[in-house]
Amino acid sequence: MNNLLAPGHAPVAEDEPLAPPLVPAVVRALALLERVALQRQPMSASGLAAELGLPKSSVHGLCNTLLHHGYLKRSGEGGGFSIGARVMGLAEAFIAGTSVAHEFGAMWDAESHSADESVILSVLNGTDAVYVAVRNSPRPLGLAFNVGVRLPAWLSGSGKAMLAYQPDTVLERLFPPGPLSTLTGRGPADTRALFDELAAIRRRGYSIDDEGVRAGVLSFGAPAFDAGGNVVAGVAMCINKSTLDADALERHRVALLDTARRLTRRIGGRPPRGYPIH
Repeated sequence: MNNLLAPGHAPVAEDEPLAPPLVPAVVRALALLERVALQRQPMSASGLAAELGLPKSSVHGLCNTLLHHGYLKRSGEGGGFSIGARVMGLAEAFIAGTSVAHEFGAMWDAESHSADESVILSVLNGTDAVYVAVRNSPRPLGLAFNVGVRLPAWLSGSGKAMLAYQPDTVLERLFPPGPLSTLTGRGPADTRALFDELAAIRRRGYSIDDEGVRAGVLSFGAPAFDAGGNVVAGVAMCINKSTLDADALERHRVALLDTARRLTRRIGGRPPRGYPIH
């Protein structure tokens, strides 16, 4: 049978599966949500239109629809748009189906080990570390964190622990040469400094965030691996620096590494060859 083609269209093999069609409005809505999430502060409809290259009328319609359903909210002095609470339901559904998060939670119930400080489980989402589970400190004045927090992976303890075990090709795609933003004025200033720090993390097997995310807070981070030796999550222990002395620092580091090892075992994982801590 002859193919009837419009001019300039290449023939399609009869046995070649066609890509499923995408719904343009849904694609635009998802792009808008992702842009708002990355900005970390309220964005105006006109700003979103410029960023996404869309007509202002289309962006207004998308924002109003997402606002109506709770996926966006109005915030800030100018009434800009930021991520709404309804998004958390999607995050919780994802977390519920994530085995490593389930095992992290079950670990504290099934084993006698405990930790004095808050322990966080993160996964990578692009260049961000996203908290998918937390075990907050049982102490009355301990630090407390929430599931769903999204932080620059190059600054957080768990984020750097995961980045250190990504392939070079992935790191080069995620972090082109140039400066890196900061939250507190501390942390790697540029890509070269980040890559040097990641190399040091691989040599010792754990990361350190010294006030890169929050002033007065230090965290140790370590990776959790799957059966193939691939990093699937990062574990971090967050400590108020005002409570630290030399003995406490070493005790927390050892406890964090033990937590990461136990989690790796619970998910049937193993560290990759050359990992310095077993």
